[in-house]
Amino acid sequence: MRRPRRNHSPEFKAKVALAALRGDKTLAELAEQFDLFPIQISEWKNQLAESAGLVFSKGKQPTTSEDEIKTLHAKIGQLTIERDFLEHGLERIHGPKGKKR
Repeated sequence: MRRPRRNHSPEFKAKVALAALRGDKTLAELAEQFDLFPIQISEWKNQLAESAGLVFSKGKQPTTSEDEIKTLHAKIGQLTIERDFLEHGLERIHGPKGKKR
């Protein structure tokens, strides 16, 4: 019988991942202690190890590059032009505000 899907809090995940990083117990022992699958503990441990540098970044968010900003602004402009074109086309067909004549 399958057990229902559980959602774990970030605090719980951190606690389990830190216990796995310590290496005092094996994954099997931790899995039994926390009632989890060993693969889940390994995934949380890897996530913690990969993002540990963010803890010391003093709250700075990764910055978006100037090229990305220019690309996004160009896309916004393109979509605005397309929307206006389609809106005017609908007005010609259906009249103002898209209402049928």
